[in-house]
Amino acid sequence: MTSRRTCLLVLTLLLVAPASARHKPVQQPKFDLKRPEIVAFVNDVVARDQLKKKQVLALLRKGEPQPKIIEAMTRPAEKVAPWWEYHDRFLTEERISQGAQFYVEHRESLERIASARGVPPEYLVAIMGVETKYGRVNGHYRVLDALMTLSFDYPPRSDYFRGELEQFLLLYPEEHIDPLKVTGSYAGAMGVPQFMPSSYRLFAVDGNEDQKRDLWNDWDDILASIANYFVEHGWEAGGPVLAETKLDPEPKFQIDTRNLELNETVESLNAQGVAILGDQSGTTPVVLVSAEQQDGPAYRVGFKNFYVITRYNRSARYAMAVHDLAEAIIQRVNSGQTLEAARP
Repeated sequence: MTSRRTCLLVLTLLLVAPASARHKPVQQPKFDLKRPEIVAFVNDVVARDQLKKKQVLALLRKGEPQPKIIEAMTRPAEKVAPWWEYHDRFLTEERISQGAQFYVEHRESLERIASARGVPPEYLVAIMGVETKYGRVNGHYRVLDALMTLSFDYPPRSDYFRGELEQFLLLYPEEHIDPLKVTGSYAGAMGVPQFMPSSYRLFAVDGNEDQKRDLWNDWDDILASIANYFVEHGWEAGGPVLAETKLDPEPKFQIDTRNLELNETVESLNAQGVAILGDQSGTTPVVLVSAEQQDGPAYRVGFKNFYVITRYNRSARYAMAVHDLAEAIIQRVNSGQTLEAARP
């Protein structure tokens, strides 16, 4: 009986308690703005960029730490997955067919922008395919939270991300972006092309002269901005991107899998037992990259335009995926076998 009376008493108290008490929202943790590194950051950007301190603090006060972002930063896929796994992740039938369909639907804009900038349309499409599945997956973290978490709770790259946080403070009023609503990747990259704030400010362009740079909804702006990014990083119109190799039975080369610089030539690799398939001049600068397969090692050679793609994401695997997806897309388009793909 006593137990029953106790249960009835607890139930009665719950029923008569105010709704606010029964449904009290959970308070999300915030950053302590008195931390020395945050105080120093605020003082620096206020002095350097002529920002109002109260406004900067008011925005940073809304930031929420995201521990899952730190976990994600320690295992980016392009650094831990072997090439054959990375390739299969991005070269799916779905991604190829959706890319080909996007090309067909936006052919006029793609070919106009490609002609003006010298970047083949299929590479503009492939970047979007690898980054966000053509705008379908733009990221769900608030950019403010991501940049603050990486600026103040991720020491290995805190300097870089504090620079991006500063650029975000300058970007959102310029582009009329709501800083508390805009979302992106766990690294703070935004929009369909996944531009970091500094890249948005430097390389985003108005692709249709409507006096705005919208990387979420305006395909002309999105495509023109990707093309501009490539051009500003040295894209060579009509130049090669990637070539296959054939090795001598006993090649003499050594490879640094982290290297992305064009530190070899066609001729120097030939001398080390690496034959490059194609007709490139012996003095052409190249980089030898690992393209390991399930059954053993394999190698490919990247040219200047391959290097340019690595400026978008500093990974040879990433650049190979973009190249291979671009080739698959244009082959599908030219074959006339594009499939109807659901738009986001």
